[in-house]
Amino acid sequence: MSALPAAMDLSAALPALLMLASVCVCALLGLRTMLMVRVHGDDLVFRAPMHRSPPPHRAMQIKMTKVHIPFTFKLLDSSKTTYDAVQCSVSSQVRYTLSACWGVSIRDLHTALWRPWEQLRSVLARDMPPCQYRAPDIRHEDHEERTLILQLPPPYQLRLGTPPRLYYPLVVLLTRDDDPSHLQSDETVALVNVVHIKDSVCPLPTSILAQYLKQANGQLSCLKQLYLATGNPATYELSEPSNDQLCAVCQVFPLSRALLPCRHTCVCAQCFNKLDRCPMCRSPILSYFCIRGEDYVPMELGSPPSKGPLRWLDTWNDRLTDFLGFR
Repeated sequence: MSALPAAMDLSAALPALLMLASVCVCALLGLRTMLMVRVHGDDLVFRAPMHRSPPPHRAMQIKMTKVHIPFTFKLLDSSKTTYDAVQCSVSSQVRYTLSACWGVSIRDLHTALWRPWEQLRSVLARDMPPCQYRAPDIRHEDHEERTLILQLPPPYQLRLGTPPRLYYPLVVLLTRDDDPSHLQSDETVALVNVVHIKDSVCPLPTSILAQYLKQANGQLSCLKQLYLATGNPATYELSEPSNDQLCAVCQVFPLSRALLPCRHTCVCAQCFNKLDRCPMCRSPILSYFCIRGEDYVPMELGSPPSKGPLRWLDTWNDRLTDFLGFR
């Protein structure tokens, strides 16, 4: 007779146990839903921002040194350029000599450019670099942008050979005439412009193939343009971008980082930490350098950790997210 009351007590407690189990299941499902919403949208559940350290960026920053270049050289209307008339624009902030050399040996030119500046300067006045025709040197004082026309005299016919050629059609050298004793070791002393001219044998468009910068300390650098998000190439001097040149991603902060190797200058420091590919051409970002100050960046790139009563909830939320594998 004693078993009957026990059975009656168990049957009376069964609905309560089922109710408790249902509440636990609903609580777990609700917690799982909250975690998923928390992962994909912080502001939908918790108003206080959570601190998440950005993943370490693999791209390495390259320290760059700004160099002042007193010369500029540009081709004008290159589609109509021929050997009879090469129209170009030149400006200079110092007294200089312009040398136009036609049919220049590629090998001899690069061998000469790597010489120390004192040796290179002493032989430039004679027959360096070896070429098929060298126009008379033109000496100028400093001046604003000016148009010049370089011509190959009619009797001369360049022998450049078949592609791949061993000669450059035209090399224009701009060299300083200052007293060498007054120059700093890192000052620019020469700008070398290698020009290709379209002809029947090599129909590539007329363009500047390369520009080399020679410094008084003997350093030789190849100049390469940067491509801004606006589509206009940056100047060789890498002047500070204007305020209207904004990050191509957020359109809030000014662009400040040049991506390598593609050379697109299109992102700010905030967006850079979220990217592994260039947003303009989708090429991998291997390294970068800054072209302006980044004083607009907050003290920490990430949001500050939440404070107050929700801090413990954020901590447990992160632990549960990691445990359930939602991160």
